[in-house]
Amino acid sequence: MPRTVGILFGKERTFPPALAAEINRRGEGRVTAEPVRLGAFRQDRIPRYDVIVDRISHEVPFYRTWLKAAAVAGAQVVNNPFWWSGDDKFLNNVLALQAGVAVPKTVLLPHKSHPPNTEGESFSNLSFPIDWPEVFRHLGFPLFMKPAYGGGWKDVYKVDDEREFFSAYDQTHVLTMMAQEAIDFTEYYRCYVLGRERVRLMRYDPKAPFERRYVRDAPPTEPALLARIERDCLTLCRELGYDFNTVEFAVRDGVPYAIDFMNPAPDCDSFSVGADNFAWVIANAAEFLIDRTQKPRPLELTGAWPQRLTTASGRR
Repeated sequence: MPRTVGILFGKERTFPPALAAEINRRGEGRVTAEPVRLGAFRQDRIPRYDVIVDRISHEVPFYRTWLKAAAVAGAQVVNNPFWWSGDDKFLNNVLALQAGVAVPKTVLLPHKSHPPNTEGESFSNLSFPIDWPEVFRHLGFPLFMKPAYGGGWKDVYKVDDEREFFSAYDQTHVLTMMAQEAIDFTEYYRCYVLGRERVRLMRYDPKAPFERRYVRDAPPTEPALLARIERDCLTLCRELGYDFNTVEFAVRDGVPYAIDFMNPAPDCDSFSVGADNFAWVIANAAEFLIDRTQKPRPLELTGAWPQRLTTASGRR
């Protein structure tokens, strides 16, 4: 029986069919790929795939629940639905620091408004009033505010002073927000990381219109900087257990700061990433996924960081 890769996706129209075609071509009948088909499902009849590529469950909780069940039933889910359900951008920053990867100074902020089913007395442990002057001294201006659980630049604010900060904060309502120093960068990179082994470094301009953010004909990258970015990409994805991710770096004074590295369903659209990057991600994703059907990994609930921390604790 051929092994099967199921592709779970939403509005995408270029990446999923191209990936399926490449897997079917390379699989030569031994490995096939197809779109996942899913309706109401019984707990004793979980649809079986050898590997499932998840591109949409962050927006569809029904899919996320099914993916957890499929993983327990033996499917290799890319990316791990248990860890993806548990992590957040602030936690990932803490883990990055512990792994030796540079990240911007960041502060986790209390909710602006009471979350559903809470009231003032629910926050007996909250220090109040917040020491905002200390937050601003630590981060400086300008700074960014972004959700700890989020992506796609939703609910992200750049603020230049206290007035703009509180105006933006008032709009965040019940979101869990972070305040983060703005890195005044000279270079910016977005990198595909597949299988915790393959890295595609791409020059990127987050300030450009969406269709021109991937820079064509960029000047060469200084070799030492390139080596550090690649090393940090692999460190982050191995620590977090991500097999399909993008990592973004802003370079200041020669130091790459990891700005955004929780992108388990990254942009792979041919129109935005460009022909060369699209060809790379299709070929490498197909090769990696075919290999995963032949060499499954044990189910992981986290990445590498618990073992590292346990080892470090044992040395104390």
